[in-house]
Amino acid sequence: MRNVMILAGLLVGLGTVMAQMADRMTPTPALAAATDDATVATTSASGPRSVTISSDPRGHFQTEARIEGQRIGMMVDTGASVVALNESSAARIGVRPARNAFTASVSTANGTVKAARTRLAMVQVGDLVVRDVDAMILPDQALSQNLLGLSFLSRLKRFEFANGRMVLEQ
Repeated sequence: MRNVMILAGLLVGLGTVMAQMADRMTPTPALAAATDDATVATTSASGPRSVTISSDPRGHFQTEARIEGQRIGMMVDTGASVVALNESSAARIGVRPARNAFTASVSTANGTVKAARTRLAMVQVGDLVVRDVDAMILPDQALSQNLLGLSFLSRLKRFEFANGRMVLEQ
């Protein structure tokens, strides 16, 4: 279990590093513009629910999730093993870990930081709903962009990338 958590931390850190490197290389569009145009949810009465997310100008897949009733901007990150939230976003949904809860070591572009483990009751993207999602809370300075990682994605029927679009299906 310890090795799994270490691997999870490393993958979250790697995802963070990659996102920060990409952010430095390209101009950042307004999140509101990216989320307004990027996510198109479709539901079929006879088939599975799906959400299609278009890549932004930097090639990232930005979307909006509902967590504890709050809208939180997220970047889909298949390299992150768990959903990762910065402290500010976590506070908006009512999650405020105590300082002594930051026990998981995570590698980021800013070095190794401590993160707090948590479980989110529900994460919703479009019409897709996943309950009891493992997540990590990182300090704001260590995580500029919230990450929608595999603790959410792996609980879907499928997710795939093709032609500048990511399809999430439940």
